[in-house]
Amino acid sequence: MSGLMGLTWRLLRGGGRRGLLGAALTVIAVAVSTALLLFAVTANFAFQGRADREAWRNPVGATGKAVAIEAVHTDYVRDQTITVVDLAALEPGAPPPPGLARFPAPGEVWFSPGLAELAGRLPADQLAARFPAKIGGTVGDEALVHPGELVAVRGQRPDSRPMTGSDGRIAGTTAPAGAAVPPTKISDFTGEPTGTAAAYQALGLVASVLMVVPLLVFGGAAARLTVARRDQRLAALRLVGATPGQVVTMTVTEAVITAFGGAVLGTVLYGLSIPLITGIEIAGGTWFVSDAWPGVLPVLAALVAVPLLVGLSAVIGLRRVVVSPLGVARRETPPAMRFVRVVALLAILAVVPSLGVGAGAGMIAVVLGLAFLAVNLVGPWVVALIGRITARTARRPARLLAGRRLMDDPRAAWRTVSGVAMTGFVAGFIGFLSPDSGLFGAANATDLHLSVPSSQVAAATTEARERLSSAGILAGVDVRGDGRTRVLTASLQERDTETVDRARTALDGLVPGHAATSAADEERSNRLLGDIGTGTVTVLAVSFLVAIASAGITAASSILDRRQTYALLRLAGTPLEVLNRARRAETLIPLTVMGGGAIAIGVFCALPFAYSVMNLTGVITLLGCVVLGFAGVIGAGAASAPLLRSVTTDPAPRPD
Repeated sequence: MSGLMGLTWRLLRGGGRRGLLGAALTVIAVAVSTALLLFAVTANFAFQGRADREAWRNPVGATGKAVAIEAVHTDYVRDQTITVVDLAALEPGAPPPPGLARFPAPGEVWFSPGLAELAGRLPADQLAARFPAKIGGTVGDEALVHPGELVAVRGQRPDSRPMTGSDGRIAGTTAPAGAAVPPTKISDFTGEPTGTAAAYQALGLVASVLMVVPLLVFGGAAARLTVARRDQRLAALRLVGATPGQVVTMTVTEAVITAFGGAVLGTVLYGLSIPLITGIEIAGGTWFVSDAWPGVLPVLAALVAVPLLVGLSAVIGLRRVVVSPLGVARRETPPAMRFVRVVALLAILAVVPSLGVGAGAGMIAVVLGLAFLAVNLVGPWVVALIGRITARTARRPARLLAGRRLMDDPRAAWRTVSGVAMTGFVAGFIGFLSPDSGLFGAANATDLHLSVPSSQVAAATTEARERLSSAGILAGVDVRGDGRTRVLTASLQERDTETVDRARTALDGLVPGHAATSAADEERSNRLLGDIGTGTVTVLAVSFLVAIASAGITAASSILDRRQTYALLRLAGTPLEVLNRARRAETLIPLTVMGGGAIAIGVFCALPFAYSVMNLTGVITLLGCVVLGFAGVIGAGAASAPLLRSVTTDPAPRPD
């Protein structure tokens, strides 16, 4: 075995300049795949981390002995959201919440760093006056969803109004209407993920599938780069007496060595890109560095799994060498692919209409992943069909050469365009679902609303007028609605943000557990739709990186694989421009067909989740995908033209 390892290492090192170039292309392809794979996996850990850090603000009611009361509501300043947590200890020694060194005493407030900085910067009547003057300490990062989040934790007495409800009843018996979380008796701060956090986790899982599947396909294809050169070399070894087991061992060793080098390089690239990743703003904020690091075990798993995947893909590609090395030496055309590939795709698409908004995130992820893989499975079959049609209808030499090449090796042609085709699937899926940014229009930001129990309407209206007048704010105050809870509206005559924040401060505490909010605040707090747009851009950016890298690397490796054929064609008098046109046609014809087909399949998979017709944002996303995809593939093909000129300049046999 050690002799085979040594021989493999010698062949890898002594493969000549172009042999080393082929190995370098594999290393680059695996490095790109590994870096983006870590990003896709880390996204799920990051959303899980946010959900865990936020859980203490979504308390679970005590089933046994209660030690504290917790209430949470949302306030606003400028265009930012403040999470206000009121806590009251029911007995000495109550456990402190995460991020606080001790339980907050009655009458003091703990600020997050971002809120402390903002409270010190703005005039007191616009923010700081809403909170007690006594500062207890700083809320630590382990209690914050994201850096810079605005959080205030106020200490209260158990019998104070925020802890008992606006009508003075005992906490836990009646929830003040409109409060985010009513006063709740708790035994600890275990909490549970909020509905919003769960929604982000589900979207993160779907986004990961949209990114991971093309990466796995690209990583597997990396094992088959420069496959013709390796097949010929291994077939020669088989013909001189090497056993199938020895050939497989040598192939796996070579693939794993190069893939491990690429995986290590990809891990380093991902580590260097963490500062950029943490700057992506989702759910109102950026990310902690710890969110962008998946942990030691996931990284080690990637360093093991990626080389194994590449090695497995290399073994699968060895079938021709092991079964018929003479066929490889004679360059026989491989057998045609079966129609069963199309049947597999149709079977998976038949399941899609049964999905819907009510389907679990796991089921959606599985179906999308299978649809992805089925597109990759059927791709070479369609390319071979396109090749036959192109060859039969060709009127020029370049088109005839392209058609014959597509028929001869459809898998290699598919590897060149598969990245953009996969991106078309992603764009078709999320482009159809992306909400229009102007879905809600421009909401009113100056009429402040406050929920008031009907029994307190008269007193609250009078006090609101007095508070606003004392603060020097001109506003009309009226009450609308009916039932147990009514809405007090303060219509401000001055509409600048400073006046709005002064009015919020003046009305703070008028109804415990409630903050004065505007329609714009409600729209701003619903960040999920806007974040889908950010996620769309992120997923498409990752997909395009994969697509363009795939197109460039496979175009170069294809030239190395077929350098003897290209050289012989040049010797026979074929102009270099004809060869370049043939290469472009060989790429663009299947790209047009498969790119359009992948977009159509992506749109079909998105239909069960669509709640409206395709909006302008979705159309622009699709058009941008098509333009960038074609431009990227054309550019990648043009970049490899000097390599084609180089390998055809001197067609003499080389040692490698």
